[in-house]
Amino acid sequence: MTEHAIQLAHKFLNGDEQNALSFIHTVLANNDRLSLYEDLITPAMIHIGKLWERNEITVADEHLATAICDYIISYVEFKSAAMDAASNRKVMLFGVEGEEHYIGLKMATSVFQEFGWKLRYLGPNLPLRHAETAVNAWQPDVVAMSAALSYRLPMLRKSVEVLASVAHKPTILIGGRMSPHAKFEDVAAPGQVVVLQSLRDLHAWLQHTGKGAVTENVIS
Repeated sequence: MTEHAIQLAHKFLNGDEQNALSFIHTVLANNDRLSLYEDLITPAMIHIGKLWERNEITVADEHLATAICDYIISYVEFKSAAMDAASNRKVMLFGVEGEEHYIGLKMATSVFQEFGWKLRYLGPNLPLRHAETAVNAWQPDVVAMSAALSYRLPMLRKSVEVLASVAHKPTILIGGRMSPHAKFEDVAAPGQVVVLQSLRDLHAWLQHTGKGAVTENVIS
């Protein structure tokens, strides 16, 4: 955890969006968005989560910090030059049913956007029956889901089981803090599930798959 990440965490907790924006502008002057998300915002939000777990901040504090972080990410995306879709690949992203954390998903959406993928970001806490309907209707090449808390793992496994079995057999990407602890070999076809532990892992996976067909590359 760097001192800069801790400083940013406190700016989020203070609800100081303008000061946080100035801080972000300084970082972006010498770093790309991936570094901003992976090396600064992600550890800042992890630090805030640990403060909450230790009862050093309230739920209201955590919600305020998340709202400011969301605003910062949206601002960075709006100011960034939009990249024309350079691929026919489609990705649908959402948090599994019951999972309210979504900042990581928004940052992952940005990484897919850099590679020109067509996007549908459905936000956190998407009921599985609605996720299945959406996947069948839009038929994305990739379904990306996240779970940040251990007690979401049963729903995550159930979601993988259901969505991996839809007719067009999408690749399933899994992220979030719980991703290293999840196993899916018994609920999906070999190579269909890819577990990614960081945004840099996602970036590397997208570089490997390129702008053409999605390749099998299971990391679970």
